[in-house]
Amino acid sequence: MAAAFDFKKEYKDLYLPRALPMLIDVPTMTFVAVAGSGNPNEDNGDYAEALGLLYAFSFTVKMAKKGDWQPDGYFDYVVPPLEGLWWGGGFDGTRIEDKDALNWVSMIRQPDFVTPEVHRWAREQVAAKKPELDVGRARLVRFAEGPCAQIMHKGPYDDEPATVAALEEFVRASGLESGITDPASPEALMDALDADGGVPPVRLHHEIYLGDPRRTKPENLRTVLRHPVQPASA
Repeated sequence: MAAAFDFKKEYKDLYLPRALPMLIDVPTMTFVAVAGSGNPNEDNGDYAEALGLLYAFSFTVKMAKKGDWQPDGYFDYVVPPLEGLWWGGGFDGTRIEDKDALNWVSMIRQPDFVTPEVHRWAREQVAAKKPELDVGRARLVRFAEGPCAQIMHKGPYDDEPATVAALEEFVRASGLESGITDPASPEALMDALDADGGVPPVRLHHEIYLGDPRRTKPENLRTVLRHPVQPASA
């Protein structure tokens, strides 16, 4: 039996960078995404609800292999890691003044066979099994990030500022500057992300979570930190 396709292993440049900064051109990918605001550490808060919806959707698609219907082009795969775009709350890439004022879009990559039709089917399945979830919040978006700098952060999330500072210094030394532009609201960002494969006009601080904080010691967590870049202004 062939092993399930693992995006992390097949695209190591996207998911397993070194603990040293690097430049990368991030291609077009498909995501299921949920936008929201507020402290991600709040018990049973909006962020926790968003994650429940994302995983319910993602595993519904993955487990289509055991149902009576599979999407065209279906193949078995490992559900990719959780990702997040962050802004607001006084967040400047290195520190957060107010986590309650954060804005975020949480998302999980989907195989390219997840079309709008598959998205509608999966939402119907989730709505039937988990009526407490607001499936209308789950958007299917397809966009590229384009030129970025990224680095692997190892350790607690609260220790990220030093890693981000190293990333930003690398960007400056490379003759580039940050391409981060904050949207007006989570809803505005979702509309911007629906770029049908192109690079959206709004680009943000991006994190990819390779460890589960519920099961992993803080010092062993691994998080990809990614910032959009552009040529430095004259």
